[in-house]
Amino acid sequence: MSGELTQSVIKRIIRQVGLECAAQGQSLSETLVAFMVKAVVLDPRNDFSMDRILAENNMQDLIQLCVTRLLDTTNPSLSTIKMQVYFDMNYANRDELLSEQERVLEGKLALVVRGITESGPRAQEEMENVYQQIVTYVLLRSGLGSPTDIEAVREVTAALQSVFPQTEMITFISLSKKDKEQQLKDLAMLVTGIRLYNKQCQKGGGSIDDLPGILNEAIPSATQTLDERLNSCQLLAHRYTALLESMQEDPQRFSRLRFLKLKEALFNVRQYEVFLCILQSNAITSAQEVESLDVQFEAAVMVLKNTVQDRTSIESKEVFPLFMELSKLWTGFQDEMLLLSFLTNMADNLQQFLEIQSQLFPEEMLASLLEGVTVKSDVERIKETMGTRVNVSDFKNQEWLFPETTDNFDQLLIQYHGFCAHSIGVKGITLPGNPAIGILKHKGKYFVFSSKEAAYIFAQDPDKFIQLNIEKAKKYAELIQLLELHHQFEYLVPHGQARKGSRGSMKPPPKRESGTQTDTHILPPTIVRSYEWNEWELRRKAIKLANLRRKLTHAMQTDLSHMRRENCTQVYLPKDVGTQTKHDNSSNVPKPQIFLKGLRGGSSPTTHMVTVDLTRPLDET
Repeated sequence: MSGELTQSVIKRIIRQVGLECAAQGQSLSETLVAFMVKAVVLDPRNDFSMDRILAENNMQDLIQLCVTRLLDTTNPSLSTIKMQVYFDMNYANRDELLSEQERVLEGKLALVVRGITESGPRAQEEMENVYQQIVTYVLLRSGLGSPTDIEAVREVTAALQSVFPQTEMITFISLSKKDKEQQLKDLAMLVTGIRLYNKQCQKGGGSIDDLPGILNEAIPSATQTLDERLNSCQLLAHRYTALLESMQEDPQRFSRLRFLKLKEALFNVRQYEVFLCILQSNAITSAQEVESLDVQFEAAVMVLKNTVQDRTSIESKEVFPLFMELSKLWTGFQDEMLLLSFLTNMADNLQQFLEIQSQLFPEEMLASLLEGVTVKSDVERIKETMGTRVNVSDFKNQEWLFPETTDNFDQLLIQYHGFCAHSIGVKGITLPGNPAIGILKHKGKYFVFSSKEAAYIFAQDPDKFIQLNIEKAKKYAELIQLLELHHQFEYLVPHGQARKGSRGSMKPPPKRESGTQTDTHILPPTIVRSYEWNEWELRRKAIKLANLRRKLTHAMQTDLSHMRRENCTQVYLPKDVGTQTKHDNSSNVPKPQIFLKGLRGGSSPTTHMVTVDLTRPLDET
């Protein structure tokens, strides 16, 4: 049927089963219906052959069987499958949950961020509006109060003005969109750190919850609740296991209890136990993270107080990193609050899938059934077999691993979720395996056993018992996830519901709408004018170049032509020559010195003037 049962047929069956269940008042998810279709097809008791064409009447039988099983609320198998589907669809580890929370927060703030980064205010009033939007963004980003809380808005505004006054809005507007977004995040962290510091100094922060104190009270309470529920379900598992073992030993007890669906009830509590252990591990991790955050937060506050003290002014490069570190640590507390709330909700919602236990097996009924039966816990069973181990010399072609001879022994990936590989297929019971007996490595996989005898029997023909376990999982489909056998049955999962990696059952892949826009010309045009797309044109040019390489220019003269050629000669004509000489000469003249006497006259009426020449000759000078 794997070749004939196409995707369209599977979808049709799933849709029809869902409609019929809805008509009878049961609204079920498509994932749960798909899993049930898979379970019914796998069960060999229903006689749906993999290689046979699915006729119309067979299809109707398949639909009716699925509807019957989905409406049978008294069957623990249905509760187990519902629990597996719920956990697989809703559980997320720490990294996935925190990344999803960050994505949701970014989506909520996208409109505010867009209004801030894409605005280009010019007037003073527009500047103030954008600044108020930044205050709202910082408040929403920090998660420390509501925009409708006047006191919180006042605190954020005061803290923001201390690190980002309105006068810097002009510089902020000139930044690119990416730089604006980064500065908004930095401002949110700075303001958050300032508010937290003020709260520690009892100068505000009335709207800020005491997350460290809340977590220190809530985590131990949640861990205690998980421990109580885990102990309760483990006690049920131990009781069901004891009853099933007694049925195999006592035929009369078997005939009396075989209709009580004890195996289905055991698988139900075992699956519940596995999920609770996962949640408990996460709760322990959260407790360790909170303890570490407490120490780091107190140390950061102390460093900040010593740095600030009573100083009226301090350099930003000295104190800003401290405020941002304080904000990061507080974000860690907020993440742990989110994780704790998630784990608590998951644990509470899982409880509903265990309610059938009290309906099928009330405490009085279980007490009467357990009369004369010894109930052993998983720890007691392991202690009983601690002194025994496999003798390697008894096996020539099998590889056994032991703690003292194997590196990273505790980190080996054990098959069947650590349950005994022999008891599942032979007894239909999930007994805890004891690695100290010896881990069998077969075809790259590791198997553990509940006793030395079970290990010896399984090692004689491992493939046979592996196939028995697969056949048992076909009868009880909830074992596929409980024993982590998804790789054995992946071919029956619908394409749209195929699981990913090593997680749960059939979680549909996430989808979302997206759009892409491409610029017409991102880079400047680079047109090569010499480019030719026609290979024949390239061939023609190549031939032309090849021919030119073989061409030479020749010249010759004959007796008839040598006197007829044109000749030209260029000469340099005689040039005019001139010579010029220079002769410097000089001469001197005597300096005349002539004096006249008697020009003023005298006592006599007649003027007598006398000329005296005192000029000296040149040779005397």
